Amino acid sequence: MSVRTLQEFLASSREKDVSGDAFELESPHMLEVRLNGMVWAKAGSMVARKGGVKFTRQGIMEQGLGNLLKKMVSGEGMQLMKVEGEGRVYLADSGKKITLLRLAGEAIFVNGNDVLAVESGIESRITMMRKVAGMLSGGLFNVRLSGSGIVAITSHYEPLTLPVDAQTGPVFTDPNATVAWSGGLTPEIVTDISLGTLLGRGSGESIQLRFAGEGWVVVQPYEEVVFQARE
Repeated sequence: MSVRTLQEFLASSREKDVSGDAFELESPHMLEVRLNGMVWAKAGSMVARKGGVKFTRQGIMEQGLGNLLKKMVSGEGMQLMKVEGEGRVYLADSGKKITLLRLAGEAIFVNGNDVLAVESGIESRITMMRKVAGMLSGGLFNVRLSGSGIVAITSHYEPLTLPVDAQTGPVFTDPNATVAWSGGLTPEIVTDISLGTLLGRGSGESIQLRFAGEGWVVVQPYEEVVFQARE
């Protein structure tokens, strides 16, 4: 890449307003939220802000999207923050690629760690694959997002969508590489190794998610292991 003048750098990296939506990508790795009310965002994801903005980390009993803060008895879970006010907020998550999806009545499931931000009109319900809890760090928290509005999800590098139907047969994925799947699918946990081998965790291929039916599943070219903080 050639050397740029200061003016060229400032012009090329300046924030851009190209849509009227509340969520807009300033780059593949940076989300701008035009805040006029309230949204939910992943705790710790703010990198900059302008205007009158208030951040609140919600409690366990919060209704709606606050249920994403639910912690299991083990103290493991994920946290979102309520972002309220009027201004602009810039969000990112460890340089991961951000994908914006507009839901129009559909439902999707997203790995809890891959939810970056959600508009207030989106309904959610958190579930956990309990059988995975002892096998993967923090278990596998999934968030069912439904309704009308924009959601921002993240992935390491470019995600790949695999169709699931009777013709292709079941699709098997590594839980640490699974980002999202269609609302009509219910993954099944399968293993092919002994409990003794699990004590050393083994390879990621030892524990898999089996998707069967009609729909799709999104994977990333990266096995992400999240170590949840204990309080």
